[in-house]
Amino acid sequence: MKIQELCHLISLPQDVCESVMRQRQKIDLKKAEPYLADLMKPETAYEAYHRLEGFLGEDPDCLKMLACQLECAVRDYDRYKAAGISEFIFTDTMKCFTRFLNECRKKTGTFAFDRGWWTWRQISMTLFRLGELEYEMTEYQGQKAVAIHIPSDAVISADKIDGSLEQSRQFMKQYYPQYSRAVYFCESWLLSPRLGSVLKENSNILGFQKRFLIQKDLETDKEYIDWLFDKDPDTPLDELPESTSLQRSVKRMMENGINLGAGIGTLR
Repeated sequence: MKIQELCHLISLPQDVCESVMRQRQKIDLKKAEPYLADLMKPETAYEAYHRLEGFLGEDPDCLKMLACQLECAVRDYDRYKAAGISEFIFTDTMKCFTRFLNECRKKTGTFAFDRGWWTWRQISMTLFRLGELEYEMTEYQGQKAVAIHIPSDAVISADKIDGSLEQSRQFMKQYYPQYSRAVYFCESWLLSPRLGSVLKENSNILGFQKRFLIQKDLETDKEYIDWLFDKDPDTPLDELPESTSLQRSVKRMMENGINLGAGIGTLR
């Protein structure tokens, strides 16, 4: 597989793909090789990302970083095949790049790759998208665990979540048996204990929340502003949109001095 094929497979915008190819030509891949190799290993990926940042130098839209990470994704395609993991899962997982670029454009009006600090997980094959949710092999309270992440385009209806969770259990059992009995946990604004006061009992969000035993209430967390309002957490209150009933309800809550926050929960 070549980068152009990958761009097509994950539906990367054509102008972004062309920009990536131009940036790729500016990178000495031989000199970058140690960073790319370490980016693909779970034990070195996090540090490799930061070292690669330094190697790439000035990169205002982070498209040089995107070019490097897509180069790694191309190599991951062969690793997926060798492991017997389907192309469908590969494609769904690597579409994170397209999703993040589109989210950035929606928020700022410009295509930029602002999530390189996150996507080393996909590159190192520690995170996979299986149905609606993403599953990351990590630790929780010192033990092997699977972290559940909710992509912005996920449908969290009961049947979709049931299907995703079942797929993840089968996936871990087949490909990563050391995680087949691991605890599943989630950290998200969707697990905020305060959502119960603004949502109907039969809402999909509360249905998702009830799957978890809340272990910690993150009362001061403000990441929900990014996910719910598509705004930076420090955005003035009067600039937050009121396009949905949930936005309006949470904004009223904030006006009354209550922060929605987030929660950490373990899957029941």
